[in-house]
Amino acid sequence: MIYLDYQATTPLAPEAREAMLYWLSDAGFANPHSPHRPGRAAAAAVAVARDQVAGILPPGGRVTFTGGATEAINLAIQGLRPRRIAVSAIEHAAVLDTARACGAVVDVLPVSAEGLVAADAEIAPGTDLVAVMQVNNEIGTVQPVAALAARAHAAGALFLCDAVQGAGKMAAPEGADMVAVSAHKIYGPKGVGALWTRDGVSLTPLIHGGGQEGGLRSGTLSPALCAGFGAAATLCKDLWVKDGEHVEALWQIARAILPHWILNGSEVQRWHGNLNIRRDGLDVARLMSDCRDIAFSAGSACASGSGRPSHVLTALGLSAKQAKNSIRLGFGRYTQSGEFAEALKRIDAAADAQ
Repeated sequence: MIYLDYQATTPLAPEAREAMLYWLSDAGFANPHSPHRPGRAAAAAVAVARDQVAGILPPGGRVTFTGGATEAINLAIQGLRPRRIAVSAIEHAAVLDTARACGAVVDVLPVSAEGLVAADAEIAPGTDLVAVMQVNNEIGTVQPVAALAARAHAAGALFLCDAVQGAGKMAAPEGADMVAVSAHKIYGPKGVGALWTRDGVSLTPLIHGGGQEGGLRSGTLSPALCAGFGAAATLCKDLWVKDGEHVEALWQIARAILPHWILNGSEVQRWHGNLNIRRDGLDVARLMSDCRDIAFSAGSACASGSGRPSHVLTALGLSAKQAKNSIRLGFGRYTQSGEFAEALKRIDAAADAQ
């Protein structure tokens, strides 16, 4: 199987797996919230992991571990109790659905045909929160988050950034007041994420119980998951340049092999580990069947099987038919250039044969 679905999840880094093993063994199973020596050792591992995750986030804030980025986003939005929210039209469902569910007035910020929110987007008076993601999970567009955060602050609002796809790959979102991240999108384990909150930002807890995580998120933490998350974050920092160069080389291979496919989203303002492309008349279900030993996506993994066209692609101005003629190829650290080129040629040939 050739894996080309890095936006859905990334392979677990061997270093992250190794960091987890002790805390899954008979020696390291203690509760990190217990006061005895094994518990304190587990707590120390969580503290180290917290610092490691903080290393890929802005300075001047606090990392709260959660069960994933979706929980982190829920904590940020519902914990703020906003009366009015502005969100981009291409946000992840975790943001869009939470914004709609919390009872606030929701203003949708449109995007250009390239998938970009205008840096001078209008923020309505009385807005409490603006939420714009750093890198879009479907088309890889990189938003002007620093400018949008400044616009939010000028309007008296806080700025939330879903950095799930950008964390560990590019600089932390500048100007954000809250940042949501996920371990399994940076070569860490599934089941753990984090919300970074700028010093001075106050939230109401969603989960009550033992008062863990400074009273903001109750529940026993998994030292193993935290340790894997921390190791993955550190590895991203160490391999920042190497990973980026590798992804850029793969992007160039893809653009050379698939020049006649139409690119969805911006080619320049984009994370180049995301290639969302389309061909008119393409039967994506048949293509996936013909290339069943290549793992790629027809869109967001979270919305797969819904039968609806992508809200991200239609927000760019694509028709429902064009959106359904699109595929997403995701690649990264462990993608080998030879098998990558082979997969692209097979996908192209299968599309030609339709």
